Formats: sequence, C-alpha cells, structure tokens
Amino acid sequence: MAAATIETCHVACCANRTPNVVSWSRRGTIAFGTCNSVALYDPQERKVVALLSGHTNRVNAVQWVHREDYGPERHLVSAGSDHRLIVWEFIQSVECKGHTGPVCAVDAIYMDNSQILVVSSASDSTVRLWLSECLHTLSFGSGFMMDVSLARLPGSRVPILACGGDDSRVHLYVQSHGQLHKAMCLQGHEDWVRGVEWASIGGELLLASCSQDCLIRVWRLCAKSGTDARPEDDHTVIKMKEDVFEVKEKGEDVSSVFALSLETVLAGHENWVYGVHWQPPFYRGDELQQPLSLLSASMDKTMILWAPEEGSGVWVEQVRVGEVGGNTLGFYGCQMSVDGSMIVAHAFNGALHLWCKDQDRKGEWRPGVVISGHFNAVQDLSWDPEGEFILSVGADQTTRLFTPWRKHDSQQATWHEISRPQIHGYDMQCLATVGRFQFVSGADEKVLRVFQAPRNFVENFANISGTSKEQLLTSSDSANLPEGASTPALGLSNKAVFQGKILKTCEDEKQFNSVSDQYQESYFHPLNMTEPPPEDHLLQNTLWPEVQKLYGHGFEMFCLASDSARTVVASACKASKAEHASILLWSTSTWRQLQTLPYHTLTVTQMAFSPDAQHLLAVSRDRTWSLWRRHPTTPDNPEPQFSLYAHTEKDTSIHSRIIWSCDWSPDGKYFVTSSRDKKVVFQHLGSVFTGSCLGAALSRPPPTRGERGGVTHTASAREMREREREQGPQCKQTRKVKKKVEKMSDNRKRSKIWTHFNDTDQTKAECRVCKTKVSYRAGSTKTCTDT
Repeated sequence: MAAATIETCHVACCANRTPNVVSWSRRGTIAFGTCNSVALYDPQERKVVALLSGHTNRVNAVQWVHREDYGPERHLVSAGSDHRLIVWEFIQSVECKGHTGPVCAVDAIYMDNSQILVVSSASDSTVRLWLSECLHTLSFGSGFMMDVSLARLPGSRVPILACGGDDSRVHLYVQSHGQLHKAMCLQGHEDWVRGVEWASIGGELLLASCSQDCLIRVWRLCAKSGTDARPEDDHTVIKMKEDVFEVKEKGEDVSSVFALSLETVLAGHENWVYGVHWQPPFYRGDELQQPLSLLSASMDKTMILWAPEEGSGVWVEQVRVGEVGGNTLGFYGCQMSVDGSMIVAHAFNGALHLWCKDQDRKGEWRPGVVISGHFNAVQDLSWDPEGEFILSVGADQTTRLFTPWRKHDSQQATWHEISRPQIHGYDMQCLATVGRFQFVSGADEKVLRVFQAPRNFVENFANISGTSKEQLLTSSDSANLPEGASTPALGLSNKAVFQGKILKTCEDEKQFNSVSDQYQESYFHPLNMTEPPPEDHLLQNTLWPEVQKLYGHGFEMFCLASDSARTVVASACKASKAEHASILLWSTSTWRQLQTLPYHTLTVTQMAFSPDAQHLLAVSRDRTWSLWRRHPTTPDNPEPQFSLYAHTEKDTSIHSRIIWSCDWSPDGKYFVTSSRDKKVVFQHLGSVFTGSCLGAALSRPPPTRGERGGVTHTASAREMREREREQGPQCKQTRKVKKKVEKMSDNRKRSKIWTHFNDTDQTKAECRVCKTKVSYRAGSTKTCTDT
C-alpha cells in the first residue's frame, strides 16, 4: 500500500490592509503580507509558490533587499504587529526584536561585508537601525514615521535614510560610526507624508515623497566638488535653491559635500497618495539602463505613471489606470516589474490589481489575471456537487467562487476567483450548497438567504472551465434564469436583472426624465469572459440574485448543512438558552420550514448529514452531540421528518470541552467528533447506545485557561479511488493550524486502530486546495488542529 502524498494546488489569499506590504523582486516574484505570513506569488505562473511563516501577528511591511550589482535578490525583510522584524534567506530566517509597538515600515541595503543594514519604523514613535542587532534608535516623541527608505550617497559608501512623518516633513539622516545623524529636514508637504523612496539615476539620487495633500514631490541629491561655486556666488544663473550638508566618511579627514534641491511637484491625484515606486534598473544586453519613471498610487482608485518629456524635461503623466465602480476605497501601494511591462497595486480591501502593457497597442494597458482571496477570516466553504468549483464565505462580508482555469497556451490549470455571488453588510458565517448552481448562506443576522446563479455566470463558467454551455443551461432551467443581479443603494438583497431591463437601460441611458433617472439601480453589465475577471468586475458584474429569505431563528446564524439529495437544509443560530438552540429543517423545493429539532442547550457548532441522508449529526458548545434519524415518507406525510435517535450527556460524554466539528465516514457506518479538548473521537453507528467508541486519534493534554488549542474542524473524504482526487480545501483563520490526516489500515480494520500518515504545519490565513494521490479504499479523515 503506497503512502498518500499531499500537494498544494491553490492558495487563495490577499494582501493585508497596510501600505508597505507588497514588494516585487527582480526575479519577478511578488512578495506580500497575508495575515501572519508572507506569500511569494509568481504573476507569470499565476500561483503562490511559497508561504513564509514566522510572525505571530499581522505582517505590515515586506521589502526585498536589492543587490548593488542588480542581480536577483536573495533576502527578504518583513515586519509585523508582533513588534518583530524577520530577515528571510530561502528557508532560514533571522529575527530582530526591540520595538515595543507594531512595525509599519521597513527597508534594507547591503553593506561592504555582505551584511544587511535594516531600518524599521514602528508605532512606538521610533526608527531603529539594525545590523544583526540594534545599532541606533531614533525617537520622535509623540510623532510617527509612516515610511522609511535607505540608499547610499552618490560616490560614497555612507548610507542615507529618508523618513516621512506625520509632521508633514521628510527627515534625512546619514550614518556615521554606526550612529544616525540628522542631515536636514525637507518641508513642502501640507499633510502626513505617506511614502518615500530613493532611486539612483546617473550618479545622483532622486527621492520621491507622497502625502495626504494629494501631491508628489521629487527631490534631487548630488555630490558637490570643491570647485563648484555656491549658488549665492553666481547671480547670473537661475536655478533651484539648494540645501547643502557635509558628510565625513569613516577613516577619512576630508568631508564630502552634498546638495539637495526640489526637482518637481506632481499634481494629478484627487485623494491621498499612499505609495510611490521607481522603476528598477535593468540590463538590456550588457548595458545597464535606469528608466526615469515613477509610479504612484492613491485613494482615488488610480495609479499614475510619471516621466519627464524628452524635449523639455518637464514631468508629465504618461499612463493612468485604475478601478471603476464598486463601493471600496482606493489603493494603498504600488509596484512595477523590472522591465516596466506590468504594474500592480493593492487596495484597501486587500485585492491585488494587475495591469499589463498591451504589446499590440502602444501606450495602452489592460487588466491582468491575478490572485485573489478573502481579506478576513474564512468561516465556511462548500464544494459544488459535481466538484468543479468551491464556494467560500468569510468575515470580510463576501461569498466567493473559485474554479480551475486552463489558459489556451498552458497545460496546467490554475485556480481563480470567477464570481463574487454575495457582497453583504454583515460578516458571513456559514454556507451550504443545495444544487448545481444554488446555495444558502448565513451571516451575523437572523435571516438565511438563498441564491441562484444567473445566466451570465453559467455562460462564463462554461467558457472558463471548458464545460458544455448547452448542458449547463439545460440543467439550470435557462428559460427562467435572470441575466444577472445588482444591489440597490442602501440595500442588502441582490435583485435579479433580466434581459429586457438591460436593453431598456441601454436605450434610455441618454434620456433622463428626472434627476433620479440619472442614477439607475441596476449597475450590472453582462460580460463575455474567457479568463477570470478583474476585481472591479467581480465587485459589480458577478453577483447572484437572491431568490428566497428564510426567517425563523432568533439570533445570528452559526452553521448550515444540506443532505446528499439536496432536499433538506438544516440551520442553527447562536444560542445561550435551550429555546434558541433548536435546529430548523427547511425544504429546498418549497423553502418552507419542515421541523424544529430541540435538544441542545447552547449553540450548535456544526451539523452533518450521513451520506445516505438518513441521519443528522449535530455537535454543540454544551459538550454533547445528538443523532437524529429520518423517518420513511408516507403518502399522507411526504415531507421528511426526523426524530432523536441517540445523544450524549455532559457527565457521560468523552469530550470535556466544546465540541467544534463532526463528520461521517464515506460508508456512513462511523461518525467522528472533534473538540477543544484536543480529542478526535470515532464512533460506530451501531454502538451509539453502548457508549463505546473506536478511540481518540488525538489525545494531547487539554489547553489551559487562555491558551489557544483544540481540534477545530474535521472532514472525511467522500470517495477514494486509485486515481488523483481533489481533496477538500482547508479553511484557516488567523491562527496556527496543524492539519493531521488519519487513515484506517486495511490490515487493522478488525482492531479498529487509526494510524497517522501525513502532517503539514503552516501559519496562514487563506483558503487552500490540496490534491491527494491515494492508492487505497479505506475511509480517510483529516483534522485541523489549532495549536
């Protein structure tokens, strides 16, 4: 019997909601902070190639350490809300501890002895200089430095540091004898300075700074020789005012003189400018080229590419790209590929926006396919009944749909988000699929909502997945399907948009009978997609219409389950009393409430129907489980009815803490429960009255008070064959999750011993899809342990 191997097919994640959290390397790898990890994303392969886990809190800043010879980077620096900096070198890492507040900005350069000089800024109002250990600390009292940037002075080995602060100034420091000494303070901005970055151009340094005053200022720093006349000595030449400072290098008696002047002020954004980025130098043949090109990102949802005109040298706007529509805020930061053919921005909602230079149309840019995912905890997910896509819900108030996409010139499929069926006003909590293109979702509200896919999604899904469009439309009752959906202003319900309304809107869009006609409720525009859509289309044109609301619960929804026949849905809400802890059953044909199942006294945390749909298992915060049996239907009572079949009491239960999860074996003979006491208990359906069990797969000491721990989720493989099988995604929140996979060996079935055969350990917040290669038919379960 060959051992199973697990490999990651897809990681769905997004950038953290901080300005300095994305960095693009010369290798073409984009590093960005996602929850407590650093993701390394390949935009060409369109997948996450690695996840670096080391921080214990949110990652706020990420920066590649650029080499002086402009070769591929070998080191990466990250900083987080855990007050730490980590320098990564492949799989090794070095931690820097000393800050007493979350670190918000970081930069680094190489020194002569190949050591890495790191600078960091934190909310403890300090900027620290590191070289294996803290060399120097700058304190700014009650002020904060929002961004930092390191470079070397022209013609010198002396590092110079630029800090942009909330005092609307840019502070310059030079290093001397391991200490930082203030060189000058640049004034001009009228609000907080949000970003600073150096660039070396032709033996000079250019410093770009951006601010909440919507302006970008570019400063030029150059070395002054002893024969240069001072500006006040020659009154016949008109030039910008220069500020001069001196620097004495280590071991030399002669001081070097440097002059700094304002190069230009760029005005084009209409909101706060959060990020600036210079195009990196690159080799074209054997010649090193440094394009004079500056990229900026703003909260006005645009990125602008600035460059000086060839004739006059005046800085002008070359390209403007951005997001149209949606109710989100703008961009937090921007990065550019080495060759300048791609630019990326990360938005307030964590989404990455990628634009690629159009090779066929000079000067034009087009949106590119890029990774996406939830920007808050993933709460629940469900497979499509045919296994062709995944639906997930999260605390970011969205429901997202992921499916594999195979590009025409690629043999390997990559997973992407192709629809955002629900964008809600409450945090999402639970989800259950009830048909090929239908699902029920619950949020922090008392209402369940039922959604059905529109025609436009079915057509686009067929184009992207390669499935027959006619077959999908036939199975989806295409005659009655709406074209799409839209959400009215101040509304939470997605309203169906039919073809006739779209045509009427197009005909009347230039004929306004009243002021209200200028602002149509329907913002939906049908798309014909052959590749995954960009973020603005996901926000606006991929919603699913809401077809039903289900009322009956007294508090916020907590969990959902549907049977294998997709005829019954079970729901439960948060409860602190027995009267609210009942399970409600709903018919998927009429959406009428069928039955109320009272037993538990606290919140039911999870439910699972048996594979044959004859039993319903429920576990609760009251440390007990209940098993309900389905009665055969009769002509007089065709609706399904359930009655209590078995249960445990608090004093007889094997579990001693909250039971978080439950599931069934593929044959329906066994069920499994997992608890915060770090136990996984396997129970035979025939022994539920005897109180015996198959044993606990995990039996570590229970967590102490205040300690995070426990098995938070279990899932059983529904089918095992001698072929590759897509094996469910694991949902993880902002905690360290350890996944254990257990199997029952064929030669040990009689002794009922479960053996551990695979283990992965990651610290991430994402929805991950794993592929399992197996060569056995025994039941298999995997468990997520919160350690």
